[in-house]
Amino acid sequence: MSRERTYRAAVALGRTAMRALGMQVTGTGAEHVPTEGPVLLAATHVSYPDFVFVQDAARSSGRFIRFMTRHDVWHVPGVARAMTAMRHVPVDREAPAGAYVVARGLLRGGEAVGAFPEAGISYSYTVRSLMRGVASLARETGAPVVPVAVWGPQRVWSVGLPDARGRGPRPDLTRGRRVDVSFGPPLRIAAGEDLTDATRRIGEVLTVQLEELQRLPHHRPQPGENAPWYPAHLGGHAPTRAEAAHLDVVPRAAVRPTWGPCQCGSGGATPASRTGW
Repeated sequence: MSRERTYRAAVALGRTAMRALGMQVTGTGAEHVPTEGPVLLAATHVSYPDFVFVQDAARSSGRFIRFMTRHDVWHVPGVARAMTAMRHVPVDREAPAGAYVVARGLLRGGEAVGAFPEAGISYSYTVRSLMRGVASLARETGAPVVPVAVWGPQRVWSVGLPDARGRGPRPDLTRGRRVDVSFGPPLRIAAGEDLTDATRRIGEVLTVQLEELQRLPHHRPQPGENAPWYPAHLGGHAPTRAEAAHLDVVPRAAVRPTWGPCQCGSGGATPASRTGW
């Protein structure tokens, strides 16, 4: 347990920051996270500090999650040593094979590995194109995939349309923000399952979970409120998926959505499984 001193300190620091901001983090379904053995947590990505809330919401499992994280985080002075000590995995999207090998080793060692298969934050706050890595790791190692939806922290620090100076949104430290994290029942990727089909299945499940959180009354915009932090198909003012296409930097290898709101011009949220989007 002494190996986890850095992680314990980081968790304590994160919880202190959340208390200072009066944040309320609610986790549901944490019983789906096994208390031992390999597991992949595949999470939606709506804000820069999502990993803090996923780890906090999963604390009842007693697991320290090894997150697959953008490699440039290791370039921040004073951060690299801590990230390595916590056994997080640097991911270079131009050369992801190294991260895959490290994550596979962690799973074979019985660890909990957290991944954001969207490989970035969706400007439309819908589940965007997904990488096949999670499905591939699960198929190769036999680890279950626990789908995780996160909603609320996009109001703290996330992407957004640039201002007149070309700058993105800055952190909003307004007190009393509410964050919800839901863990779904584990998914199993069979040995012979097609990776694209498996990834589409993950996308469908994540979309259902995310929209369940987005529709919670305390997350809905007030009447007449300008809500660029809320998806357009649910009544908010974030870019639609089509409008966000030029903003989302998505690797070419990603699986395009067959899930989520249709792009039929009506603004409705018709499941893609019915529309063939």
